[in-house]
Amino acid sequence: MASSTSDDEFITVVCSNPNPIQANTTSTDIEILISVTNIPSWDLPSILCHQTVKVQSHRNRLIQHSSYFNGLLSGSFSESGLDCIAIEWNLEAFLHILNCIYDCPLDVTSNNFLPLYEGALYFGVEMLLMRCKTWFSEVVSAEVPPQVQLDDLISIWSFGLEHARDFLPELCGSYLARNFMWAISMNCFVDIPYDLLLSCVKHMNLTVDSEMHLSNALLVWIDANAECMEGLSRNEDVCTGILKQIHLSLLPLWFAAEKRGSCHFSKFADESIDSIFRLLRIPSTGSVDALGASHLHDLRIRLTKFSKRVNLSSCSQITSAVLLLSLLPSANSIDHILRGIGQSPFNLERLDRDQCSEVLNLLPTLSFEAVQEVDISKCPRLHLESAIECFHKSFPSLRILKAAFLLKFKISTLRKLVRKCPMVCEVDLTTDTSPIISSQVSIVSSSPAITPQISNLSLNVRDMTSFYNSGQSIAKLTLEGRSDLYDSDLQYISRFCVSLQYINLKGCTSLTDVGIASLLRRCIKLHSVLVCDTSFGINSVLALCSSSSNNIAVEQIENELLDSLALNLQILHMGSCKCVDETSLLKLMSQMQKLKSLCLSDTHLSDGALYSFRGSSLEVLDISNTMVSNAAVAYLVGGNPGLKCLKARGCRNLSQRESDPQKREFSFSYSCRELHNEIGRTCMLEEIALGWGFSYFSLEALKPAITSLRKITVGLGGLLGEDGLRKLPTICPMLESIILYFQVISDRTIMNIMANLKKLVVLAFCHCLGDISILSFKFPMPNLRKLKLERVTPWITNNDLVILTQSCANLVELSLLGCTLLDSESQQIISQGWPGLVSIHLEECGQVTTMGVSSLLDCKALEDILLRHNGPGLQRSFIFDAASKLPMLRNVSLDFCDAAEGDFDIPNYGDRHFLSTVKIAKCKLQKGLKVSFVKARRRRQVHKQTLVLVWNSSTVTRTVVKERL
Repeated sequence: MASSTSDDEFITVVCSNPNPIQANTTSTDIEILISVTNIPSWDLPSILCHQTVKVQSHRNRLIQHSSYFNGLLSGSFSESGLDCIAIEWNLEAFLHILNCIYDCPLDVTSNNFLPLYEGALYFGVEMLLMRCKTWFSEVVSAEVPPQVQLDDLISIWSFGLEHARDFLPELCGSYLARNFMWAISMNCFVDIPYDLLLSCVKHMNLTVDSEMHLSNALLVWIDANAECMEGLSRNEDVCTGILKQIHLSLLPLWFAAEKRGSCHFSKFADESIDSIFRLLRIPSTGSVDALGASHLHDLRIRLTKFSKRVNLSSCSQITSAVLLLSLLPSANSIDHILRGIGQSPFNLERLDRDQCSEVLNLLPTLSFEAVQEVDISKCPRLHLESAIECFHKSFPSLRILKAAFLLKFKISTLRKLVRKCPMVCEVDLTTDTSPIISSQVSIVSSSPAITPQISNLSLNVRDMTSFYNSGQSIAKLTLEGRSDLYDSDLQYISRFCVSLQYINLKGCTSLTDVGIASLLRRCIKLHSVLVCDTSFGINSVLALCSSSSNNIAVEQIENELLDSLALNLQILHMGSCKCVDETSLLKLMSQMQKLKSLCLSDTHLSDGALYSFRGSSLEVLDISNTMVSNAAVAYLVGGNPGLKCLKARGCRNLSQRESDPQKREFSFSYSCRELHNEIGRTCMLEEIALGWGFSYFSLEALKPAITSLRKITVGLGGLLGEDGLRKLPTICPMLESIILYFQVISDRTIMNIMANLKKLVVLAFCHCLGDISILSFKFPMPNLRKLKLERVTPWITNNDLVILTQSCANLVELSLLGCTLLDSESQQIISQGWPGLVSIHLEECGQVTTMGVSSLLDCKALEDILLRHNGPGLQRSFIFDAASKLPMLRNVSLDFCDAAEGDFDIPNYGDRHFLSTVKIAKCKLQKGLKVSFVKARRRRQVHKQTLVLVWNSSTVTRTVVKERL
């Protein structure tokens, strides 16, 4: 038809969906006619049910706002004279374009951005193009959680690349760089195109928690794309090009050592280890400029204005100089800056506290206000005073500091931290717990160095006021294993950390019951108390149970409820606290109503205490090694349907069909099956540890509760049997940890476990019975990280050990006991097969150490070594040699039987490197034996005692105990 020239002239645009849609069940029409005159009232869901939509639109409006329609309707095309034209386009996108042309509200989202932008580009709608570009620029620049899904981002990047829209690839690369930690958690991370990934890792705003996270993500991507890259000429260039962006000098030693076996990363892993040890050879008070300018960039920690976490954990090479290097504007001008203020480069460790602060104030350090969490755990060379000054200058919003396994971090250091970084609310100062727990060992003799029973803090009035004002923010404090923590230190903590809500004092063996009680009386906001393996006793229980109004002055209480601390407790862990009697425990249990996690293992727990518990929110319950009965446990479980973790190993009474007579009338005969039925009806467990009374029938009863189980431990007294172990993978398909003691196992059951439970991370068979062979371990277990085989595989040879290294290639912890056929060559097999080991336990393993220890020390990241009864070839200087060659080594366990000269030299405090605990067992000849000395030494010696040396922040304690630790 011919068209008129009226300004209000309509033209019908017939838009057909290029993809057939399912016919609307309520209508047989495949097309619909609509008009722009009522565009605000369009019912889009109804309209989009049709295959074709005819839209009556104003000709001039389309010409004015769309270059496509301008050319089509006002040019020399034949369509310019028609009043009806046809197009083929996505219906929803086209209708949105019309909405924009007619100035109707239009929301651009991550779901519709690409269709809108593509349509605006095709039809030449500049106003929509600008709106889309503005929206995308704002979204990818916003400092909020990611609003564009990763798969959409990949599509947008590909579209921009294909259509030469340069701003899209640039914005996508920037967005991915800033949100890299989010991206690597997505399943579609491996679908990112190489060029996009490369531009991301090269971007100046690449934000990662650590170089390890970046490395691991890139290796995951390479492994996932290896097949499609195979055969390509640039395959090697692809891997090298992307992996060389990693700052190899900043990788944790264990990670670099483990990746030596990676086909893609082995060369880089070797470079990383060489670089780490090159740094370790430089004294911590030395200057990193000894490495040369070419290495400085590789030493810079990735920090951007978007960084929220800085994870340097296990980077033994980190010093204050390396930290400072990352906080200055440019590596090229650092030497000039420092020399300009009269200081040698990076010698902060040599300065005292005031000098260090003065020097840093003169430096143009950058500020990273988004950083809220820093992890410097296992960084023994980091000068803490200097580091805190750096945190003060560059991380003003710091809230969480993790500094575990740093013995140098004292209470005085904590005082400086809270004064310099007033926003810090969580501090973790965990160290290795001393094996000398008075309730668990029999001490023969002890010679602790002289240690002050009062705090070594010397605070003047100004310091005390400053500490009080800043320390109020501390809400969570972990001091686990701090044997150098005394009652006087707790007094300072309770005085200044008035907002404390969480305290972990596990293994703080120097504290007294009175000292702990004093802390509990002062810190009335506490809701989590962890005091396992301490002197927590009756005084502390009274402090928990007494009213808050009795603990502090009324004027300090303000709006706090005058309730006992016990009433508001959410976590209470007091395992092995044998100073708490049954009466006190019953009183405590009767007051706790909000508890979520409770540990009472190895205590005087009775049925009465369990019956007195009125809480209904328990998620974790540990009653291991107590005398509770089936009925009492069932009562507690029945009232806490949210229970996720139950540990009840060593509870002998659970194997009895009848509980001991109780005063309560409902405590009648109660069998194991009834208890397990109650658990099965009530709970949805993620972790379970049982022994006495647990059997194959128990597994069936528990079945509804353990379908999502991730960890299972079966101890002495339990008997799953072959049928139970065979069904375990079917009933619990999500298992990640299996630990079995004294169970009957076979090749069939182990093969079934290894073949079906591919998510297994921990596997332990200890003192189990049954005939098994290497066939059990031929299934690949790439996720397995910890393997313990104790008294179950005496037949293992070096060839079998090779098979283990192939099937369990990613182990970081290995424990072998009773593998009597191994020899000195086993060391090389272990070190080459598992170079990333952090823990190795070898006991009664043939002649592994008869020729000394050499290859085993090639596992450079070892933190824990146990070598006992493997052959008398250990040199007198072994402890010192191991500590000097293994920078992360903290725990060493030996036996005098293996000493080539009958004894070991003990390092003094200054030469111990990172060591915290050394245990040396001593044997004696079994009485009544008439055999040669050599024969007796090899076969007939029994344990006599153990020498234990424990280092803390300032001293070493020598203790001799009867037990074999």
